Amino acid sequence: MTTPIIGWESSDPVPENHQFNRYLQAKNGRLHFEDLDLANLFLEGDQQGFSRIMPSPLEIVYLPLIGRQIAFMNQVFADVSAELGYNGRFHYTYASKANAAEEVIRSTLKAGAHHEMSSAVDVDIARIMVQRGLLTPERMVICNGFKPSGSPYIRNLISLKNDHDNLIPVIEDLAEIPDLLNSGKPFNVGLRAKSYGHNTSLQEMDDANSRFGLDSKSLWKAADYIQAAPNLTLTLFHNMVGSQLTDKDAFVSYLKPGIELYAQLRQRHPSLSIFNFGGGMPVAMTLDFDFDYHAFARLLLTTLQETCARYNVPEPDVMGEFGRYTTSEHGAHLFKIIATKDNNSDLPWYIIDGSIMSSFPDSWALSEHFIVLPLTHLDKPFQQVHLGGITCDSDDVYPPKPSHAPLYLPVETDGLYIGFFSIGAYQEMLGGAGGSKHCVVAEAMELIIDREENVGTKQGQNASTESSRSGRYQFTILPGQTASDVLSNLGYD
Repeated sequence: MTTPIIGWESSDPVPENHQFNRYLQAKNGRLHFEDLDLANLFLEGDQQGFSRIMPSPLEIVYLPLIGRQIAFMNQVFADVSAELGYNGRFHYTYASKANAAEEVIRSTLKAGAHHEMSSAVDVDIARIMVQRGLLTPERMVICNGFKPSGSPYIRNLISLKNDHDNLIPVIEDLAEIPDLLNSGKPFNVGLRAKSYGHNTSLQEMDDANSRFGLDSKSLWKAADYIQAAPNLTLTLFHNMVGSQLTDKDAFVSYLKPGIELYAQLRQRHPSLSIFNFGGGMPVAMTLDFDFDYHAFARLLLTTLQETCARYNVPEPDVMGEFGRYTTSEHGAHLFKIIATKDNNSDLPWYIIDGSIMSSFPDSWALSEHFIVLPLTHLDKPFQQVHLGGITCDSDDVYPPKPSHAPLYLPVETDGLYIGFFSIGAYQEMLGGAGGSKHCVVAEAMELIIDREENVGTKQGQNASTESSRSGRYQFTILPGQTASDVLSNLGYD
C-alpha cells in the first residue's frame, strides 16, 4: 500500500512557481491559493481589495471551486455520452450532508445542481432556498434517509410538496410508503437497494451488511405497491455501494448487480427512468491523487448500455449524488505555529494555535489524510516534523497515529503559518458548527471568498472547465466564537 503524499516531501526549499495541485502554488516564498497570497491575510492585509488583517486560526471558504467541480463533472458525462451515443441524460445532484452551510447550498444551486437531503431540518433548508428563488421548479430534490411513519421528516416532506413539486422520496423501508400514499398528493418515488461494497450477485446485495435499503424481494413488493397506488409513480432506483471509491473498475463492478436489478424492474415498471449510483465519487484530498473520471463514466455508461440492451429496455438517465467531491477542495483551515519542542523525540514537535482533532475529526476517527502546506518560508529549508494541536489530548496530532506519511515544514518557525487543505466536506458538520468543541476550543473566524465566474450552467448543458478567473473577489466574514459564546453553550450563563 502506497503512503499518501500530504505535503512537501524534501528538506530542500520549494522551487519558485512550484504547482502543488491545480489551485495551490509557491510564489515568492509564499503559498498562493490561485492568485490569493494566503499569508497576506495575516500580515500586510492587502489582498485583492481586502484590507483587513485576520486572526489565526482562520477558516477559508473558496466558493468558486464548487462551481468548477460541478461544471467539470457535467462536462465529463456530456463528453462520454456523446462518444458512446448514450441516450439517457446525466443529473448532477449535491449530497447536502457533506456540508449544509448556506453559502455551499447557494453555490451548488447556482451552478445548476439538483439537491439531495436526508433529514427534517434539510426540508426547512430546501424551503428557504425555494423562497429565495434558488431551488427552482425544474430541480429535483432527492429525499434520502429514514422516513418512519408520522416522523417529523415525512410530515415536513409532504408539506414541502406544496412549495416544490419536484420531490422524489427514496423508500428505505416498506413502512415508509403509507404516509405518502395517504397524503393524496402525487409523488414520484425512488427505491433504494440494500447494497454496499463488493457485490458480485443479487444474493450478495441481499446479504450486504447495510442498514440502508430494501432486499430484492422487498424491492419487488414495494414496486408493485407503488404501481397500484393512485398517487405514486416509481421513477428512480438508488444503488449506492460505498464512499470514496478510488478504483473505477471495482466501483462499476460493485454496481453491476444493481444495474441488472434496475433493468429487470424496468421491464415490469415502464415509469422507472433514473439509475442513481449514489455517492462514492473520489476527490483529491492528498497531492498524489489520481482518478480518471472520463474512464469511470465510460465504463459506467457502457455497462448500462450493454445491460439494458440484453433486457430490451431503454437506457436510463444517470444520477450521481456528489457530496465530498463537490465540497472537499473549497475548504481550508489556516493556523499559526505558536511553539516548537524537541522534547527528546525522534522528530521535533510543531504546535498550532488550534485543535487538529476538533477541526478535522476524520483525521482522528478514520486516520484520514489531508494536504498540509506552509503559507510562509517555502523558499527556506524544510525538516520532517510532528504536528500537534493545542489541546491536552494525545490524539490531537498530525499525521494520524497509524500513518506513515512524512510531514515536512520549514525549519524557520518565526512567523510560520500553515494550512490544511481539502477539508471542506464533512469536517465542520462532524465537529459541529457553532457548538462546543473538545477541550473548549473556540471556533475560528470564517472568511468566505466568492468570485464572479462563467461556470454556472443549466442542467444538461455542456460547461467549459476553463472558466474566466478574472472576476472581482467578494469577501464575507463570519465571526468565530468568543469565550462567552463557549461558556454560554455549556450552560454557564
